[in-house]
Amino acid sequence: MTENEHIEDLSRHEEFMRAALKEARKAYDLGESPIGCVIVKDGKIIARAHNLRQTRQDATLHAELVCISKACRKLAAWHIFDCDLYVTLEPCYMCAGAIIQSHIKNVYFGAYDPKGGAVHSCCHLFDLPHNHHVEYRGGILESECSALMKQFFRELRAQKKDRPGSAR
Repeated sequence: MTENEHIEDLSRHEEFMRAALKEARKAYDLGESPIGCVIVKDGKIIARAHNLRQTRQDATLHAELVCISKACRKLAAWHIFDCDLYVTLEPCYMCAGAIIQSHIKNVYFGAYDPKGGAVHSCCHLFDLPHNHHVEYRGGILESECSALMKQFFRELRAQKKDRPGSAR
């Protein structure tokens, strides 16, 4: 790969991660953990989603799962071959399993998750032998993705601290 091809490739990944960040900001505005996701096929976004766990009181509504579900409906298939998933935070075990089962080709994530990341941080789930191998790359717009998460949880802690009757 030439330097120009590498720059163009990185620019394309950043463009899609910015779309995922836009989704993460929607989650933030809802009071959800600010995680956003997009799925890309043939260079075009076919599905967008963000966390909805708090809003809908459903533990399975992680951004990745909502996005995979939308992509499956769009493609009328549960194997969504030749698709790339961009997510602002390293996928957890549940989401990594769904990514494998749906046969997504590549996963690109922003921030690493040292407490729950199942792709690189806590486990290398995609590197285990499965019926489908997922390629991955982390750290795309990592500082922006991480900053949004940190800001959200800093504000959440401050809100809890300021509530009447909370321990100080």
